[in-house]
Amino acid sequence: MEESQSILAAARIRLEKSLLEKGLRRSSERFAILDEVYSRTDHFDAEDLYLAMQQKSYPVSRATVYNTLEVFVEYGLVQRHQFGDEDNIKSRYEKSLGRQQHGHLVCTDCHRVKEFCDPRLHFIKTNVGESLNFQVQSHSLVFYGECTDVDCETKPGNTSVNN
Repeated sequence: MEESQSILAAARIRLEKSLLEKGLRRSSERFAILDEVYSRTDHFDAEDLYLAMQQKSYPVSRATVYNTLEVFVEYGLVQRHQFGDEDNIKSRYEKSLGRQQHGHLVCTDCHRVKEFCDPRLHFIKTNVGESLNFQVQSHSLVFYGECTDVDCETKPGNTSVNN
């Protein structure tokens, strides 16, 4: 818990500094959205975030959520992913600070995203960059397939879910 609080504090400092540098308003809405983002452990879309803010009775508009996420991407506070196929591409986000290097598994049935860490990812990134004289700044590794979780709550046609 203490680590997540220090990561949130670092995110708030980065946001404050970036807003000052760009001459943008330091609104309470932006900081409330940042708090919500850094309280999450999932990969979310803008609508998920908007609904979470509404459930907490925080009066923020849908447009503010969408615009603020763009600001957070620019400042390196969140990372945007484009998971899905050509017919189902939706931007999903995850917090950036305090995150280990990782890849993603995306179920093509239920669209759930799972993360995995493997120390070889850093080795591959470093070797590829060095061998091709390329300074790798970031990477994304996504595997698509079908999850085998029989109790998957979001899998289409699943009637075996226990409530």
